[in-house]
Amino acid sequence: MSEPNSRQHPVRRQSVPRPFFTVLALTVTGLLAGCDKPASQAAAPSAPSVTVAQPVKRTVTDWEEFTGRFEAVEEVQVRPRVGGFVTSVEFQDGAIVHAGDLLYVIDSRPFEAVAEQADGQLSDARAKVELAKRELDRGLNLVQTNAVSEQVVDQRRQALQAAHAAEMQAEGALKAAKLNIEFTHVAAPLTGRISRHLVSPGNLVQGSDTGTSTLLTSIVSLDPIYIYFDMDEATYIKNSKLWFEGKRPSSRDTPNPVQVTLAGETKPSHDGTIDFLDNRLDVSTGTLRSRAVIKNTDLSILPGQFGRVRLIGSAPYEALLIPDVAVATDQSRKIVFVVKPDDTVEARPVTLGPLDEGLRVIREGLKADDRVIVDGIQRARVGAKVNPHQAQAPAGGKS
Repeated sequence: MSEPNSRQHPVRRQSVPRPFFTVLALTVTGLLAGCDKPASQAAAPSAPSVTVAQPVKRTVTDWEEFTGRFEAVEEVQVRPRVGGFVTSVEFQDGAIVHAGDLLYVIDSRPFEAVAEQADGQLSDARAKVELAKRELDRGLNLVQTNAVSEQVVDQRRQALQAAHAAEMQAEGALKAAKLNIEFTHVAAPLTGRISRHLVSPGNLVQGSDTGTSTLLTSIVSLDPIYIYFDMDEATYIKNSKLWFEGKRPSSRDTPNPVQVTLAGETKPSHDGTIDFLDNRLDVSTGTLRSRAVIKNTDLSILPGQFGRVRLIGSAPYEALLIPDVAVATDQSRKIVFVVKPDDTVEARPVTLGPLDEGLRVIREGLKADDRVIVDGIQRARVGAKVNPHQAQAPAGGKS
């Protein structure tokens, strides 16, 4: 058996074409290079749209606001001037009554009897006057013939004077009796709304002119009506300064206008004027009691209601105004967002004034040509660009 040949034939290897390695290298290189780039390039976001408007410039007047309570101009507690039994009540509870309307009737028969007695006494006194006159005339004739003395004539003259005095007393008693009869018919002393009746027919009431008589009911006038409010010391000092400078008339000598907003209303519904300021400040509250008189032709306001009083607080002046919704709060300061000429947003601190016809007065921080964002504030970012659109109407719709 022959030994194997230690020399073996080499394995034949299949050659790979060179272009294949070239393509593979390029492909790997491209893949490695592609790993350094993002998979997709996001498109840049567009600037948010906002609505802008320039401040409105117009003449305004500042108003001070206070809380007040309405009170009747006239209020009467109806009490009888004579005592007796009530026979009838002649009004409807809560109705409007007019001065002179009959309210209560008290039994007048006792007073009529007294009046008849006084009438009889007056007749007796008049008869005595006539007798005294005749006796005096007779004495004057007799004294001429010395039939009677001068002393008798003087006595008869004094008797006539006494008879006249008795006649006057009787006349006064009759007038008082007739007045008591008249007082049995209790009438309304003023026009207004009456309360409920406090005494029913059949009850005995006490009459007096000293305030101890029985309370029957009460009446309050309604048109016009007062509203009382308390002005704080700072406002009073400010208004006094304006008066000294000639910028605002004093309410002490000028009926300055006021506007009143009732509970549940959003804007003033009644007009009036100041007609009273107290002569001192309340030391316990530091306020000045003030009063305005308000027209109440529809009788819708009742004494005891609350209202918001707007009192003129300055002379007319030119001001810039913007919608109140354009004002934002940044901690303790108020700001508005202004679009600059390059369409970027700027936060502008402002000093606010009062509301005037739905717009907010801006005392400091804005110029008339500033573009204020009035819609889309939540989309605006300070320093970022926006796409501003002019509002269809001026801010607030008024110019």
